[in-house]
Amino acid sequence: MDRITELVVERMRAALRLEHYSPRTERAYTKWIARFIAFHGGCDPIDLGPEAVRAFLNDLAESGVSASTQNQALAALLFLHSRVYCQPLEPLGEFLHARRPQRLPVVLTVEEVAALLANLRGPTHLMASLLYGAGLRLLECATLRVKDLDLDRREIVVRDAKGRRDRVTTLPDSCLEPLRDQLAAAQAQHQADLRRGAGCVELPDALRRKYPNLPRAWPWQWVFPATRTYTDRETGEVRRHHLHESVLQRAVHQAAQIANIPKHVTPHALRHSFATHLLQAGYDIRTIQELLGHRDVATTMIYTHVLNRGGRGVRSPLDALPPRKAAKPADGSR
Repeated sequence: MDRITELVVERMRAALRLEHYSPRTERAYTKWIARFIAFHGGCDPIDLGPEAVRAFLNDLAESGVSASTQNQALAALLFLHSRVYCQPLEPLGEFLHARRPQRLPVVLTVEEVAALLANLRGPTHLMASLLYGAGLRLLECATLRVKDLDLDRREIVVRDAKGRRDRVTTLPDSCLEPLRDQLAAAQAQHQADLRRGAGCVELPDALRRKYPNLPRAWPWQWVFPATRTYTDRETGEVRRHHLHESVLQRAVHQAAQIANIPKHVTPHALRHSFATHLLQAGYDIRTIQELLGHRDVATTMIYTHVLNRGGRGVRSPLDALPPRKAAKPADGSR
């Protein structure tokens, strides 16, 4: 990494942390800034105008990236100019937009969900149950903290979700006892970590600075902690990360194969199934929108198309034909 890229990336990282962006967003945005600088031969972005951004976005579209990837690159550049340089970009004008494919989500039947869950065990079974029973995204489930669960009110508070918004969703009754068992196991592990001088958890920088003992507090621990600890380079704390998303991804893939489900099954298919099955049960679209945390109800409306799959609910004229009569044998015998 050359000197200009290093300096710009460091300023970008500091601004993102100041506004409490997630580590994933930080990694993604800084990667795009470094790629933008390399695209323009190492020039400082502050010396480049909207035409340079437009050329970069056009190149991304021509290279075949998805619309969401191009949008993420644009968001990183807009953040750089507005938050780091305090000089918002001038209007970009027309540029080549990456094509957004129109695909319906993969939805499982109730029977397929039951078969899938029947082939999962332990924490992965509980996590998959929450994806389907509460409409959680994979990372939302993996990063649940103890304080986010209200077992008495049957609620889950999803913190800093997609779009940096909190929301409340339902906690299935059937998950109460498994969650109590999971919390008991996690707390026992946490107490053992504390006795050996560990027991810390990652927190937003501002909280950690304000409350130095908070990383060891039980309410802030992960509901689904990882099996191993690590030492944070900056603080020297011995921490335990949450269970990595790939653990559930692999488990769901294997369970779908064992259950012989003929679909491309991922953990996110359980969230799609949650929304679709609620619609089938008669719940209104606005309620489902709130539970899913969609900013726009148009995003939630995709599930109405899933319900109407097969000609939008239209009965095929072929099915209206009278029953076919058996053909008479060629020799005239009956």
